[in-house]
Amino acid sequence: MKPAWLPSPQLPTPAQFKLRVHLARAAPFLFLFSAGYMMGYLSSISQFNFQPQFKPNCTITTDPDTKPIMIQEHESQIVQPPHDLLQFKTRCAKPIPPSEILNTIRMNMFEGIEPYEGFPSSEVKSLIHKPAEHPRGWGSTGAVFRDLIETVRPSVIIELGSFLGASALHMAGVTQNLSLSSALILAVDDFRGWPNFRLRFRRDVPENQHADALLLQQFMANVKAAGESHRIIPIPFSTGSALIALCEWGIYGDLIEVDAGHDFHSAWADINRAYAVLRPGGVLFGHDYFTVADNRGVRRAVTLFAKVKGLTIRPHGQHWVLSPKPLV
Repeated sequence: MKPAWLPSPQLPTPAQFKLRVHLARAAPFLFLFSAGYMMGYLSSISQFNFQPQFKPNCTITTDPDTKPIMIQEHESQIVQPPHDLLQFKTRCAKPIPPSEILNTIRMNMFEGIEPYEGFPSSEVKSLIHKPAEHPRGWGSTGAVFRDLIETVRPSVIIELGSFLGASALHMAGVTQNLSLSSALILAVDDFRGWPNFRLRFRRDVPENQHADALLLQQFMANVKAAGESHRIIPIPFSTGSALIALCEWGIYGDLIEVDAGHDFHSAWADINRAYAVLRPGGVLFGHDYFTVADNRGVRRAVTLFAKVKGLTIRPHGQHWVLSPKPLV
């Protein structure tokens, strides 16, 4: 007999009974759908998180002259490449005699034609400004130039970043005063400027002609008017491609100024490639050591390079100067 305190069982209503029947029939389908969804989700996660597997002790390198980078596999853990994965070529061709430098550049860059020959043409002359006696520049007449030229007494100077030729012409004047009138100055610049540079230098540069900045033509006009076209040679290519070419041809500099890109990556690449074509005993220096960028720009690249090479840095106004390249 059921105790009096136990409640009587409640029978389901017809609606509740139908709902239970439908749920019982749908349960297998819901289970299969959930399982399939989870398998697809886990598969997509494994694809996005896929880690490439390297063979043990494999070597990765892109240049026979650079140090190889080793990536070793230990059990299931992969050792990541070091932060300096990007290596630069450090061994160049044997130096060619100074007397062959101009002809080598002329044959390989200008198809054997002297770049200033017949310059300027009547069409170009009508487009460019009257040659400036003192072209626009930044820190282009600083004491660092005379200091280093007097100390190093270079026969070949390489300048990265020339714009309108202010610093190149100043160095030409300094070498002339120091009885180094035969010193060759290679002015490396793509002569394209940078976006919106005309907003600041409209009075100093020609008008844009069909996407041609005409900076090369204005540079050459300034140089020729100063009577220095026989030894200030424009190298109208990017600093990277020009330095690689000089390295392959065996053209080295005794004094190299780095004053092209001002961001860390550009300066870092220029410094590394320039150092490769710096003669032993030569000096590498540059501009923009003290700027608002501080350790996010040129200064960071210079500091890191000096640390890697074991060199010392000497600030000189807005310029930086590295200790001479070791003789061995």
